[in-house]
Amino acid sequence: MAHEPLVTVETADFSVTYVLALDDDADTAEDIDAVIRTRDGKGWTATFMTPRKIAEVMDHRSTTGECAGGLYLRIPDLVVIREGGLDAMTRALVDLFGTYGTDTDVLPRFEADEDDDD
Repeated sequence: MAHEPLVTVETADFSVTYVLALDDDADTAEDIDAVIRTRDGKGWTATFMTPRKIAEVMDHRSTTGECAGGLYLRIPDLVVIREGGLDAMTRALVDLFGTYGTDTDVLPRFEADEDDDD
């Protein structure tokens, strides 16, 4: 499927840029990384996965030996979503920031580079 690898969604309080793989469908993707930014420069990262995708990754690691043979999965910015797709991911972020505000560390923060315009 040919599509842009970066998809940005604007909300009232922030923008989120999703990083899609070549075979990802924006309506059904179950494992996506994202960068969230507010207009005042605050930023967070998030990794979205469905329970099905988590099980798939852990099962795969049980065969590769990673993570003690698939015993665990550690992703610091993980947000588990019940259904795939960018719409579900965006709704989850709107709820997270609506609940915790934008002064939160509910997701890992990063400092925006002042030279982003270069």
